[in-house]
Amino acid sequence: MSQPNNPLHGLSLEKVLTRLVEHYGWQGLYDRVRVNCFAKDPLIKSSLKFLRKTQWARDKVEALYIQTFTSM
Repeated sequence: MSQPNNPLHGLSLEKVLTRLVEHYGWQGLYDRVRVNCFAKDPLIKSSLKFLRKTQWARDKVEALYIQTFTSM
């Protein structure tokens, strides 16, 4: 099924997180989404593990991605 109005369609959580880190850096990402895995020894792998288990944090990261990159 096609999802033309879903800006996250076809994007993995890893791609979303990687692009946000490239754009904001870990500190900038932590400033926008207060999740400790972004501040203390941040790694893509450990952050993905946390985000996959914690829906509220994943929702905030996806919302930040949409806000940042769909308005460009």
